[in-house]
Amino acid sequence: MRFKTFFNGIALSIGLGLAVYSQMNKNSQRASNKPTAVKQTREFEVWQLKPNSIYDGDTLRVVRDNEELKIRLCGLDAPEIGQPLGIEARDYLRSLVELGDGSLLLVPIEKDRYGRTVAEVYVQDSDESAVNLNMQMLRDGYAWHYERYSGNCPTQKEFILAEEVARKEGWGVWEGLHQPPWK
Repeated sequence: MRFKTFFNGIALSIGLGLAVYSQMNKNSQRASNKPTAVKQTREFEVWQLKPNSIYDGDTLRVVRDNEELKIRLCGLDAPEIGQPLGIEARDYLRSLVELGDGSLLLVPIEKDRYGRTVAEVYVQDSDESAVNLNMQMLRDGYAWHYERYSGNCPTQKEFILAEEVARKEGWGVWEGLHQPPWK
């Protein structure tokens, strides 16, 4: 059983690495703050986390120049603050953002009915790699894949695999009888 868990983790890590690699052109990103092409129609935008603005496990605020956006992480739904694991999900998202220097790479998808920008969000954790926050929240069991709203997410297929690992391992929202917020 441990070997299977180890193998699943390795396979997911390789898949996640390939997804990030295919979406980032790190050389042009480091050379300027101009957006880098992603999947020919998607672009990364460089923003800064607004201090103290991660309110829950799937929403945060970013700033750039005189602009401010409220971001909803694409394709997932984390427990609400009042639900079991709500505070833990928020704190875990905060810890992921702290891997970087406050800069976030956004792939904007659309606006939701509340005017939030729905996006995939990455934090650059070194010169060589970045962490997809959406996927990591799913992979570690701090959110559910929200299939109803993930159709436009560039890495939707990887979200399914990430959630599957957390579910099989019984991590986070998959440990016990947690109820998704949409229910």
